[in-house]
This record gives sequence, structure tokens and C-alpha cells, in this order.
Amino acid sequence: MADDTATPVAEPETDAAATPDTPAKLPQTVEITNVGPCKKHVKVTIDRAAINTRFDEKFSDLMVKTPAHIPGFRPGKAPKQIVRKKFHKEVATEVRTEVLMASLEQLADEASLSPLSPPELDPHGVIIPEDETTPLVYEFDIEVRPEFDLPDYKSLKIRRPVYTFTDADVAKERKRYLEPMGTLVPKDGPVAMDDVVETDIVIKDGDQELNTVADVRLRVEPKLALEDGVAEGFGQAMVGAKPGDVRTADITLSHELKNEAMRGKKVSAAFTIKEVKSVRLPELTPEVLGEFGVRNAEQLDELIRTRLDRYLEYTQRNVARAEVLKQLAGNANWELPQDLLKRQVRKTLARRVMEMRSGGMSDEQIVGRQRVLEQDAIRSTAAALKEHFVLQKIAEVEKLEIEDADIEAEIDAIADRTNESARKVRARLEREDLIEPLATELLERRALDLILSTATYDDYAFNPLKEQADEGVATADASATTEELEPPAA
Repeated sequence: MADDTATPVAEPETDAAATPDTPAKLPQTVEITNVGPCKKHVKVTIDRAAINTRFDEKFSDLMVKTPAHIPGFRPGKAPKQIVRKKFHKEVATEVRTEVLMASLEQLADEASLSPLSPPELDPHGVIIPEDETTPLVYEFDIEVRPEFDLPDYKSLKIRRPVYTFTDADVAKERKRYLEPMGTLVPKDGPVAMDDVVETDIVIKDGDQELNTVADVRLRVEPKLALEDGVAEGFGQAMVGAKPGDVRTADITLSHELKNEAMRGKKVSAAFTIKEVKSVRLPELTPEVLGEFGVRNAEQLDELIRTRLDRYLEYTQRNVARAEVLKQLAGNANWELPQDLLKRQVRKTLARRVMEMRSGGMSDEQIVGRQRVLEQDAIRSTAAALKEHFVLQKIAEVEKLEIEDADIEAEIDAIADRTNESARKVRARLEREDLIEPLATELLERRALDLILSTATYDDYAFNPLKEQADEGVATADASATTEELEPPAA
């Protein structure tokens, strides 16, 4: 239930020493009322005397500056009443804009609001009353960050996965790096993980056929993400199959389907195996090595070890984020409204992409995991927003900020990891509208670093490559149904 208590903000004292560079504060009172989860109603009342003063100043200037528009009067001699009548509409619009902007800026500085989006305010709907004794009142609703107490976030005890990568791990990862440059060849044997199958798919809901997709080429990973559903047990169902076999797997349909009756429903997919292929890795020629910016196999392995260490760090940070959220906000009962979640979906997915890219994941891996996140975008957004709120609040308390130089340094780091020029990386981020999510991700990373710098750790052995393999996602440009999806950026 919405809390209808109002929080008045005291009227500020007039700054007697105000200068043109530091104008006097508007005499205004503010009432802030809770009207729902993450939503406030703001009512602002501006003293009429301040508005009348601005009107007088505008009309005095007009009497001197625009005499030619008042026929029959010499410059500066037109009666103020005539000037007021002729230019009142234009002056009122100008005064309204100036007063509203000054009021909102003052409100942002003085009121304890943490907005998540611009206020629901139409400036053209704000009208200055004709009665010169009546104050200007305007109201609006605004979405704000949920209010919660921030427990002590220093000296936390956090579980941390640790692992030392072996030569076998490097060899396995080298295979993954080289596979995109390999050649598909027919395989004489049953399907194994990382093989590629040619298959026809028939998807049914009970006896009702939902869709048929012919001649689909799929890499065998633990999961399969279609455009509107995820088959969690895809890899398990495929392993051991031979051409001619029919294997079945359940598909959980997307929660973002427009048809509410189909959202989250489990349906059955039958995969008819037509052909099995494996990947023949390329020789380590100078041309192949050059794709990674190295000259020999030893340098390639050194590069892979560096990226594996970066992925371990990414895994540690993800575990730490979950631990921090559990300890700092585990008891927080945040009700996040659906309309807010829908509007935040795109930004949240963009931040997740930035995190995965910073962790050294390949574009293919990112696409697969992003597809899974999109299947239940609202739930994944809700979880990510809770992390975001906690880390953002810590950043505010600690007065952490991200400068342009920080963004440029991260762009250089991404360019170094992807063997691209910084200019090309920046152009891609700007084209995909990812500069703001990058800044947000950097700020949250800095807040998390501050927490981790004072934490004590309970280390446990964990191979992130096993998790990466278990979480592998194959993708297909095919749908389980003919139903339409709500776009992620809705």
C-alpha cells in the first residue's frame, strides 16, 4: 500500500549576498509524498513575490529595449501598463521557464531524492496565475531509488573462489580460441559436447504443434537459447545421438512473450539428427597466430593464461557481488514496480554485457548468455537493480566518481583485450549506446573494490572453466512458437 505521508522541505533562507554568478535562492516550499513503490509525489509552492520581481525586471527592460514595437511613443516613454498588456504572454512564458528551471535545480540540490528517471512533468502545463498574490504551484511524480538503511559494508567476510590454471586448462581454452577459425568435417561417431549437429526441430505443447524449424545447425552446448525459449537440458539430450536419432528436450518459453498464457510454459522439442560434424582446428600458421597478435605458440598460451586469470577475477567479482548483496540487502523487502523494471531492462542488459566483456568473454559467449537473460528480462533486471542500488548508494556515501579519463582508460583496456584500436572500440560503444552503461559499470566496480579492500576472505577451490562449460549456451535464429515477443527495450 502506498504511504501517503508527506515530507515537507523547509523554505530556504534568502541569500542576501547573492551575485549574478550565484543568484538568490527561490523562496519555495516543497512537500514530498510517498505514492507507491519507488515513486514520490512532489508539490512545489513558489512565493509570488519572487515571480513578480522577475516580471517587473522583464517589463522594465522591454520599455527601454523595444520602443519601436509600440507606435506613438518615444523610446523609454511608453506606459508600463501598455508594455505589460502587449508583451505579457511572451514575458510570462519566459519567466515561467526561468523560474521552473531554477526551482528544479534548487530542488535537486536540497531535496533527498535519488531519481531513476526524469520527473513526469510537462513544463507547458505549468501556468503562472494571473492574480499577482497567488503563488505558483506545480506538482509531479518521480521514480526514485528505494529507501533502505545501508549496514556496515566494511570488514565483511566473503567467500572467494580460487584456482590455479593447469596446462590442460590452457590447452582446452586454446581449442575454444581456435575453433572459430576451424573447419567443420563429418564425424563418424556419436554426438559429443562442442560438436555441431544439423537437425530438424518440431516443438509441441502436448499434442498441439507450435512450430517446425528445418535444417538448423546447432553447436552442442549444455543449453540452447532460441529467440523465445531456453532448453536447459539440450546438451544432455544430444550427447550420444547418431544421424537418424530423435532426441527430445524441454523448452521453457520466454516470460517476455506477449501472450501471457504462454509465458514461462514448458513445451517439448523433438530434434531429428540429420548430420553430426566436429571442428578440425587450424594449424598454428603465422597468419592464424597473427589474429591474436602473437608470433608463436608459447606467446599464444601466455595470452590465454592472462585471459584465464582475468576470467577468474570476473568470476570472483560476480561471487563477491552476490555475497555483498546478500549481506547488505538480504533483509530488504524492495517492491520494484513492473513499469520501472520494463524501462530499466535495456540499461541493465547493457551493463551485464559490459561486465562480461570486461571479464574477457568472447562475443559468442556473450550473445548466448544475453539471450538467456532476455528470456526472463524482468526477473534478471530486478536482481541486477538491487545490486545496482546498493553499490550506487555506497558510491554516494564514499563520494566516488567516474571521470572522462576513467572511461578512456577502460576503452583502451577493452581495445587491448580485443586487439582493436581504441577509436574502433569507442565507435562501437557509441553506436550501441553503451558509454553510459560503461560509466555505471565502472562506478559500481569502484564501489565493490572499496568493499573488497577491507574484506576478509574464506577461500575455496573452484574451477571457473567448469562453470563456464556448464553454463555454455548455443543460440539459434529460430523460435519455439509463432508468438510475438515484447522487445527488451520496451
